[in-house]
Amino acid sequence: MKLMQERLESLKAGIIGSFAVAFSFLLTTVINELLLNQYFDILNINQFQLINLVINLEFLLSAGIAGFSGFLFGVTYRYIIRADKNSHLKSGAVFAFGLVRGLSQIELGWNINNSILPFVILAAESIFWFALARIILDFAIFQGLLKPFLSTEN
Repeated sequence: MKLMQERLESLKAGIIGSFAVAFSFLLTTVINELLLNQYFDILNINQFQLINLVINLEFLLSAGIAGFSGFLFGVTYRYIIRADKNSHLKSGAVFAFGLVRGLSQIELGWNINNSILPFVILAAESIFWFALARIILDFAIFQGLLKPFLSTEN
């Protein structure tokens, strides 16, 4: 019974993380499209076209990947922080997820066109995504909507 409750809490954490990162993705996409794409052509991938938004496969794929990454972050974050109050664990989880995604974008950008600055912006976005997810997950735990993982050590 306890194992099933833990699995349900992990599912809730994953769903919360998924929505948080998906929201962050939408927010940064709008910012890229409205502000940054005029300075960096590589950021202008025409993801945010109001008319074609629903049928834009590239946008849907990116949003799906962001949502799935958020789900994995939410589940993992719950297990990483447990019932601890250690801020280093929380920040470490954000940077682990954000930097893995962000550094791969920087490497890809360097290999494509030897221009690193737009990809540094994308890497910073990745860290922002998971930082916002952390804040939302911590808020859900604080409000009692989500229970932290309790260690089962004897």
